[in-house]
Amino acid sequence: MKRKITIRIRPLHLSLLMDVRPLVWLALLTLISGAVFVISVGIGEMYIPPGDVIAALTGQGSPADIMVINSLRLPRVLTALLVGMALAVAGAILQGVVRNPLASPDVIGITGGASVGAVACLTLLTGIGSQWVSVAALAGGALTTFLIYLLAWKKGVSPFRLILIGIGVNAAAVGLTSLLLIISPIHTTSQAMVWLTGSVYASSWETVWRTAAQVAVFLPLTLLSSRHLNAQELGESLATGLGSRVQLHRLLLVLYSVALAGIAVAAAGPIGFVGLMAPHIARMLTGPSQGQLLPVAAVTGALLVMVADLTARTAFSPLDLPAGLFTAVLGAPFLIVLLLKSERHV
Repeated sequence: MKRKITIRIRPLHLSLLMDVRPLVWLALLTLISGAVFVISVGIGEMYIPPGDVIAALTGQGSPADIMVINSLRLPRVLTALLVGMALAVAGAILQGVVRNPLASPDVIGITGGASVGAVACLTLLTGIGSQWVSVAALAGGALTTFLIYLLAWKKGVSPFRLILIGIGVNAAAVGLTSLLLIISPIHTTSQAMVWLTGSVYASSWETVWRTAAQVAVFLPLTLLSSRHLNAQELGESLATGLGSRVQLHRLLLVLYSVALAGIAVAAAGPIGFVGLMAPHIARMLTGPSQGQLLPVAAVTGALLVMVADLTARTAFSPLDLPAGLFTAVLGAPFLIVLLLKSERHV
């Protein structure tokens, strides 16, 4: 059996050489994600067996099943899937650009900036539509990244300065978010606090279509830039020697990461640690090549958020807890293990 296969996309003049193992893992994770998707859609106060879920999704189920699935459950599960993909790829990009396994949108300040924008919109502009909260989150993430890049610039942007300044800006964003919560009325504060826990509870079809359209733009762009991400991981000198325009590609990759993280935060709030965990899990399965890692990371992130949301809905029923609570429960020990492993290599 061949260990490598060539994938050619002739209209784009693109050719990829891929190992068989990552493709096997991608197929396996996709099957597991599909199973979790069907189970998650079927579980609730009204249990729907997997066979009936599949029938309802194809338009052949009972009217009651179709109504429950289409109106209540499907938007939530699809939002969880899309948010997980976006966060995982955003984290993988940052880890490649910064060349630091602890980098993620949570750590570098992108999620914090998006949270400031969304919380400001919720607390200062009462009664505003959800689409404007999404715009505010994207704008907050973009402005924060611009500030980080500006402060980190010194004849170019080094990964070390980028992550250090990002940590500082993230701390400032957390403080600003707390200030907005303190000075706002109690009813808007409670609404913002629910959003800040990271939940797909209130997802609608509007959320799904908006998020899907945005993810469909930025995920392909990221995959097409995977070779530049591979060059970034080699270090600035080697990347320049290979003919890569390091600063330009670094800026573009960071912007893609900002966009994906902002899209996820706008849809579901700051669901933590997915951008840290999913790329690491994918890297263990596929190796460091970004063309192989990014698709596996995307499916892994989708699986993590769907499982977290399913657990949040069912573990303490009838309470419906935020998915971000369970990703934090998984992510905190994961981060500790990474820190201990990094310390052993120092």
